[in-house]
Amino acid sequence: MLEELSLGFPPIHLSNTNMSSNLLLFRSAIRPLISSIKLQHISIPTRVRASSHHLGRCVSSNAAAAAAAAAVIVSKDESYGNKQIISLTPQLYNYLLANVREPEILRKLREETATMQGSQMQVSPDQAQLLAMLVQILGAQRCIEVGVYTGYSSLAIALVLPETGCLVACERDGNSLGIAKKYYRQAGVSHKVDVRHALAVDTLKDLILNGEACSYDFAFVDAEKKMYSEYYELLLQLVRVGGVIVIDNVLWHGKVSDPLVNDPKTTSIRNFNRSIMEDKRVSISMVPIGDGMTICRKL
Repeated sequence: MLEELSLGFPPIHLSNTNMSSNLLLFRSAIRPLISSIKLQHISIPTRVRASSHHLGRCVSSNAAAAAAAAAVIVSKDESYGNKQIISLTPQLYNYLLANVREPEILRKLREETATMQGSQMQVSPDQAQLLAMLVQILGAQRCIEVGVYTGYSSLAIALVLPETGCLVACERDGNSLGIAKKYYRQAGVSHKVDVRHALAVDTLKDLILNGEACSYDFAFVDAEKKMYSEYYELLLQLVRVGGVIVIDNVLWHGKVSDPLVNDPKTTSIRNFNRSIMEDKRVSISMVPIGDGMTICRKL
């Protein structure tokens, strides 16, 4: 079957099956029109130029309005009252980062880590700032981190711990742990950090066997996703009543809300989120910061 396209020139016969041929035909037909336009001297009246300038301002203004609108979402469930919620755009996120109080030593560590493979595993500055504030609000003395990587979050926590405070830092990768130790020394907080180069599950079990149950104030988990449930159960034994456990990556790049995504890690996090939602031993708040964090307070 053939279709016709006319632009004031003899009809162009287009094929439904041969797209390459269609493109050649279209180029051949349009070339004389383009040439005729190039040969003409077009004078634009002042009033038209002014209108064009005004139009440009309008387009720019509309683009800004559209960008602002893109940063706002509303739940499809009308029972939430059409509440507008911020959805971070790159521009808005840059603004947020510009309002993070990031110590110089953390900035240096972040920039070094950014040159490494796997740098996306590092928590963001806004996440680290929240973790540090939670530690301060709790008046925490004893903390645990499961999954240190190069030490950005653990350093943020150690910096706000009192001189007598202690952070048990669990990490299985010796190379990244070496970078973390270097920055602990530079920041002058090595005496606050008890580095455990081993599997986190083994370290947590050892702490329990050592009689340290219910003696920790705060814990942060950012490690193997399929192990979240086991980490959580062990930490519930180690954290005191009123203590806090924070779990990272609970939104998992948005995959947890997509029913078509069922890879092992996504499924594991989705199941973990469901179990924590039903867990009456804690009060919870899932926060859309970074890749999503759930803050749990032991009851």
